[in-house]
Formats: sequence, C-alpha cells, structure tokens
Amino acid sequence: MQRSPALARIFRALGVATALIAAGAPALSHADDSFPSKPIRVVVPYAPGGAVDIVSRLITQKMGDTLKQSIIVDNRPGGATNIGMDLVARAPADGYTILTSSPSLASNASLFAKLPFDPAKDLVPVGAIGYAPLVVVVAADSPFKTLKDMIAYGKANPDKLTFGTAGNGSSGHLASELLKAAGKFNALHVPYKGGAPAITDLLGGRISFMAINPLEVIAHIKSGKMRALAVMDDKPASLLPDVPTVKALGLDNSEATVWWGLNAPKGTPAPVIEKLNAALQQALADPTVKTRLADLGASATPGSAADFGKFVETETAKWSQVIKAAHIQAD
Repeated sequence: MQRSPALARIFRALGVATALIAAGAPALSHADDSFPSKPIRVVVPYAPGGAVDIVSRLITQKMGDTLKQSIIVDNRPGGATNIGMDLVARAPADGYTILTSSPSLASNASLFAKLPFDPAKDLVPVGAIGYAPLVVVVAADSPFKTLKDMIAYGKANPDKLTFGTAGNGSSGHLASELLKAAGKFNALHVPYKGGAPAITDLLGGRISFMAINPLEVIAHIKSGKMRALAVMDDKPASLLPDVPTVKALGLDNSEATVWWGLNAPKGTPAPVIEKLNAALQQALADPTVKTRLADLGASATPGSAADFGKFVETETAKWSQVIKAAHIQAD
C-alpha cells in the first residue's frame, strides 16, 4: 500500500521522536523548565544546632524564597558524615535531594579504606557557601603567650605538648597536623568523642592546645578563660581581628578552615544545577545572610558550581597529603 505524503511525514516524525527518546535526548524533556515543582530536601550530615545546621537553614530558607518552593532540612548525622553523603549520592539525580557538604567531602576518601560512594564522582558541585578559619587556642593560665612560644617548647620537649580534637580525622585533627608540619614541632594527639569534652579538658589544663572553629570557643576567649594564639588563615578573622594569622607569623601553607557548600547527586541536569546555584548566589548576596555569617565568624564565598568543584579538588589533594604523612586513620 502506498502512503500519502502527509502520512509519510507523520511516520518519519514518529521515527525521529522514538530515536530521540531511546537516546535520552534532553530536548524532549521540559522537567528542567518546571524545576522546582515540589519541596527540595537538603541533607545535613550533622546533628541539629551545630554550625553546619545553622548555616544550612540560613541559606536554604533564602534559596527557597527565590525558588518559590520549600526547602526542608533533613539532619542525618553519623558515620563521620558518610551516612548523609551516601544518602545523597544514591538519591535520584533530579535536584530534589541535595547535600550541605563540609571538609569531610575532601578528606573522607583518604581517611576511610572503603566507602560505599566516591565523593569525587558521585557528588557534583552546586556552589560554595562560605568558610571560617580555625583558631589555635590555649587555656588562659597556659605558659604559652604566643604561638612561637608553643612551637619552641614543642621542638625542645618532644611529646610533652598535647592537642585535643573532636576525633580522628576531624577538622581540628587535620589542622593540628598541618600546623605541626609547618612549625616542625611535635605534639601528641588526644582524640575525644566531640569537641565539647576536649574544650573542657583544655580549660582544665589536661591538654596543651586545640585548633578549633572560633565560634565554639569565642565565649571562652572573650571571658578570658582562653587565649587565642593564631588564626589559621592568610587574613584576620572577623571575630578575632587582633589575633595574628599563621601567615603573618611566617608559617606558610598552614591555612585551615571549616567550609560549607552544596552538592547534588551525579547526573543532576546542568539546568537544575544552574537554578540551584543562582538561588544560592542570591542568598549569599542578601545583607541579612552576610550579617548572620559574620556573627558566626564566617565569610561568604559566592561563585559558580565549577569554582566550588575546583576548590574541593584543591582541598582533597591538600588533606590527602596531610593524612598520608601523619598516618591518620578514621575510627
């Protein structure tokens, strides 16, 4: 039977459409145009009330206003953040489940022998949020008035200095090992189950120093119970403007920060990433957000998804070297 020209055109169109569908052609999908059409979940791999949780809620509330959709914070602590990261890595790649990431995104692949996901491949960048430099602190009655005093003592008295952290592989642990390497001194690591008991022992004189997020100890510093010796950054901290930086003290390449960003599952469409990043940039530009971050001792780091991806690559290489050199293994 001979087909009419019109019928032939219909069959040809159907054939092209079928081929495009089989190839997964994005041109046939309008899902990206309507994103988001339902609430978004942001997984925070920490308990409620901490710095990461506070920053996540601050940023995502503003992002939700821009996207005209609710963003629900889902706290999934445990496993050194691996539980939350794995959950997002396995989630549908549609932009409706995203992660608030932190330095563990850059360090856990080196700290853990086996992970159920690949941080570098299974979680793609959406954008950076901000960072806060760690600060080196001692108790008020410590004999060390300056960081140079402490380093000199550590060189002259191997294994007599001790430093406390929230656990093996924590930001404070890695930062302290970086400081040791830069200052060429020795100190014994004392890991705790969380930062609070370590702070208690520092105040009680049972450990020598800590490298810690200033937000966790700023009240003790202001009350005179602790002394800040150095900020682990190349510029002064907003909460501690009079405390010298490690760079000013001649300790090059010893900067250490806690930072936060947003990531999505591998395969999330580029237009969805772009929409999320655009909403993030608007949130970071909001004056109330800037003020609140400053109150937390943090600075916003606006930029593209690619910018954040490059930053995480640099952090991953940096901390991998520290972890290998210090033979650090997660608990």
